[in-house]
Amino acid sequence: MQAKSGIVSRSVSSVSSSRSGSFFAKLMAILSVALAVVLVDSVSAEAEAANSKYAGIVVDAKTGNVLYSENADRLQYPASLTKMMTIYMTFEALEQGRIRLDTPVPFSAHAAAQAPTKLGVRAGGTITVEQGILGLVTLSANDAATALGEMLGGGSEDRFAQLMTAKAHALGMTRTTYRNANGLPNTAQMTTARDQARLGIALRQHFPQYYGYFSTRAFKFGTRTIRSHNRLVGSVRGVDGIKTGYTRAAGFNLVSSVQVDGKSIVGVVLGGASTPARDAQMRNLIATYLPKASSRGGSSALIAQAAPAPAMIVTPAPVMPQKAQPQVAKTITAAQPPVSAAAADLSLPHKGPLPDARYQVAETEVAYTETAQPKSDNPLIAQPMPAPTKVKTTTFKEQASLSVPKPAPASTRLEQGDTAVDNVTTASTTPTTAAASSNNGPTGWVVQVGVSPSRQMAMDLLESAKSKGGKALSSAKPFAVAYAAGGDQLYRARFGGFDDQRDAVNACKALKKAGIKCWAAAQ
Repeated sequence: MQAKSGIVSRSVSSVSSSRSGSFFAKLMAILSVALAVVLVDSVSAEAEAANSKYAGIVVDAKTGNVLYSENADRLQYPASLTKMMTIYMTFEALEQGRIRLDTPVPFSAHAAAQAPTKLGVRAGGTITVEQGILGLVTLSANDAATALGEMLGGGSEDRFAQLMTAKAHALGMTRTTYRNANGLPNTAQMTTARDQARLGIALRQHFPQYYGYFSTRAFKFGTRTIRSHNRLVGSVRGVDGIKTGYTRAAGFNLVSSVQVDGKSIVGVVLGGASTPARDAQMRNLIATYLPKASSRGGSSALIAQAAPAPAMIVTPAPVMPQKAQPQVAKTITAAQPPVSAAAADLSLPHKGPLPDARYQVAETEVAYTETAQPKSDNPLIAQPMPAPTKVKTTTFKEQASLSVPKPAPASTRLEQGDTAVDNVTTASTTPTTAAASSNNGPTGWVVQVGVSPSRQMAMDLLESAKSKGGKALSSAKPFAVAYAAGGDQLYRARFGGFDDQRDAVNACKALKKAGIKCWAAAQ
């Protein structure tokens, strides 16, 4: 490579005397730099694939076909990819109404003592569930993961790890075992590239209303701006998440989801030798296999949605903080349309060829900073999720190892390091103050299908939903309820006119069968 650079330099010198020669020299210099970038990235990707720890897989997320695999079923350490399952369990609890985005998450002494990276919340402090999710997808905060795990596991991280493992097996991740909520070293905590691909697809398909959190590039936590560890989000076109991970034993791990031009893939790289090598290999896989993905399919879920978590999961009564953390508003959009849970299993049987080393990076690595447009009929704006009609909340007895939560302190101790500020902030996870105009629209039982930034969008959403709801919505009355959230005017898209709870619930069931998320509630 140095010899080639020398030839180019001598060529530049020899033709610089004329204007045409100067132009040619500049052109050659630009081409040589571009070629060097392509070759360096390609060599890094080739070296990564030859790494003895390396395992990888690329799955067409629409068809379930495996486009590429290498050591995809070998047991490896997940590191912080563990947090993908912690987030899955959190999304599930949100969807079931057992917690809300503004539910306080208490930090025990055990959670606060977790090794960095971390949010640095002291024992007895609290954050919101939404702050916890953002802390996991950006900073990969170990303390927040443990706190969420303890809350969802009835005060015990060990119990939560058992629930995580049971959920993994229910999703078909048969070779995965969890021992903690954050992925810090534990020799019994193992997974495979194939299992992580399955989890990545499940996150996107089962929780489209929350999946937008994975595209967060930065968020504000108190006075601190926290940037995402996932450098492919915002730099490679179509990448919308999901998660990075690293421990010394595991190496550098990465799961990436890509959706662009009607095609969709999920790629996994485990055991990378370094962050640049791991990222280069993922870019290589995306560039090579995205063109081979299908633009058809996706009519049903590839991963059958598991049954709700066992009844042994209990959530503590909320511990309200004294003062909410100051933040800036964040808009979450659905990554893709909701899909039916009853679908064929994902076999992932195929081993594809290794990618060509001389792929063109310039064709795939482009600036991608515009706001992603919703691909769903249900563009959901970040807000506290409406609770279902019947919610059972059970308090639990504090275990000896769990300190009694206290109100959040006025200021939290922040972990040292990682203090660089990114000017692009998604800003605030402050719980929205929904000043709903409950006097608007029919009273009684209603069915809500989403939230939109304008009344017209809400009515369009309702029209689309009604066409899919069949007889259950034949006499329903669509209406939009305006409410304020963080200074913005938003509109809840609802159907009214139901005689009783049973009619509303039946209508919601019909919508869910058609792939539309909804909630039945009394207004």
